[in-house]
This record gives sequence, structure tokens and C-alpha cells, in this order.
Amino acid sequence: MATPLEELGHDALAQKGWLGAYKWLIARRIAQVAIIGLFLLGPLGGVWILKGNLSSSLLLDTVPMVEPITFLQMLAAGAAGITTTTIIGVLIVAVFYALVGGRAYCAWVCPVNMVTDAAAWLRRKLGIKSTSKIPDWARWWMLGAVIVLAMATGSLAYELVNPVSMTHRGLIYGMGAGWAVIVAVFAYDLLIAKHGWCGHLCPMGALYSAIGSYSVVRMRSDNRAACDDCMECFEVCPEPRILPAALKQGQKQGLPPAVLSGLCTNCGRCADICSKDVFAFGLVLPRERMAGPSREGAGRAEDETLKQAP
Repeated sequence: MATPLEELGHDALAQKGWLGAYKWLIARRIAQVAIIGLFLLGPLGGVWILKGNLSSSLLLDTVPMVEPITFLQMLAAGAAGITTTTIIGVLIVAVFYALVGGRAYCAWVCPVNMVTDAAAWLRRKLGIKSTSKIPDWARWWMLGAVIVLAMATGSLAYELVNPVSMTHRGLIYGMGAGWAVIVAVFAYDLLIAKHGWCGHLCPMGALYSAIGSYSVVRMRSDNRAACDDCMECFEVCPEPRILPAALKQGQKQGLPPAVLSGLCTNCGRCADICSKDVFAFGLVLPRERMAGPSREGAGRAEDETLKQAP
């Protein structure tokens, strides 16, 4: 039976205490703030650990890091400015997220995640349940539009309005017009679509989901037999449709106890909020990957289970 919104998380707090019920959320906030802080150390304190921005940066004046979506735009714009260092930088980032889960970037690095998480929290507090239905392919159309825009303009035009880039620039140099974008994303997630931007529209999220489709670090549900169907994990998960295959419904179908979808952000909120400790971080085994759900079967399982979600 689904837990009422006003009781969401109460059992986890009672069983695990405050720190146990929020440990992964706290860890993510520390990581996000620390990354921003490393960028700020240079201009504010003269300690240049990270130079540049979240699109393209240099660690300790040695290790280049380039966002995959930035690299794709550069290619589409005519490959101007692409150097060996650029290629090395994008490979470092892509390989890292291919191992740890592509959308871990969304939960552990992206500053916009703090904005959308705040909107999701306020939705629950206000009891807002209505949400626009956004098709799964919308984020892929957004990614395609970013590439086409770069081809048409011969520039990284999307970076001028990219909420991630604008937030990062704003935190370092002053928000200015960036506030309008942040407020728009917040309002969209709060009033129009639950997990609207990160969960349905962000082209960076789409690209990272593809990069991390076969990552080895996954949320696991080895204790799924203890699940009491409270549905609290569905309420807090930014991609709830990916959970059924790893829970009891997937167990009945002989599916492995691991969240295999590339859409998983590895945020750990399902582990935090579960009083039964069903979820935990772990590694996915090759044989589990082979036994994973088909795309069609997973989709049917997700739709059926989500009908019960709060």
C-alpha cells in the first residue's frame, strides 16, 4: 500500500535515524558544493585546482575534461577548436561515466539538480500531484535540436541558454539573466511536470543515459524480498519507471536484482528512504546484464507498476 505523502520518509527516520535516512542526499550535496568550490578557489583565492567551467575544464593544469555534449556541438559546428587535448578530455569524462553510471553526473555534479530537487520537495509539501505527460523521446529530440542548432549557427549556441552552464557561470561571475532560467526550471518542475527538466527534457541527461547504459556501478535490490510495497522509492526517484524490474515484479519474471536502466541517476534516494534497506549501491555482474529485461518487457512492467505509484 502506498504511503501518504505526509508520512513519506517517517519509517526510514525511525529505523535508521536522520543521518541514515539522508546519507546519500547529504553526500551528493557535499559533492556538488565541493565541485563548485574548487572552481571558485581560483578566481577568489588564487588556488587553481580546477580551471574553466563545467563544459570544459583543466584539473591541476594537467588533466583536461570536456563535456560530451560540448564536444558534439563542436563537431556539429564544424570541428573548429577541436585539438588532441579536447579529444583526450572528452574521452576521460566519457570513460569515467561509462563506468560509474552516466547520469551520476546529473545527481552528483550538476548544480541544476539542487534546483529541481527543491521543486520536487516543495511539490510533495504542497501536495501537488497533477503533472503534464511528457513522452520518453522528448529528451532525445532536445538533444537532436542542440546538435542541429550548432550545425545551423556554427557555434555552441545551446551553451548560451543551457541551465547547467548558466548556473555555473552565475555562481562564479554573478547570476544576472541566469536567474530567469533557474526560476523557469524551478517553476516548470513545481507546477507543470514532476521531475520535468532533468527527468524528461534535459539533453545532457539523454546523452549521459546513453553513455552509462552499461555501467558497472548500479543501485541493487538484493534485499527485495523485504519490500513491503510502500512505494516511497517511487515517489522520490527522479526516474520511477526504472524501478519495477529490480523489485518484486522483476523477481517474479526472473530478472536480476539490479537497476539496469541507463536512466538511473545513481542518486541513492531509494536507498535513503527505504526503511527495509532493500536498495544499496553495488556492481552489476555480466550474467545479470545478460538476464536483464528486454526493452518491451521492461516498459510493460514499468507502466503496470507505476499505476500504483502515489
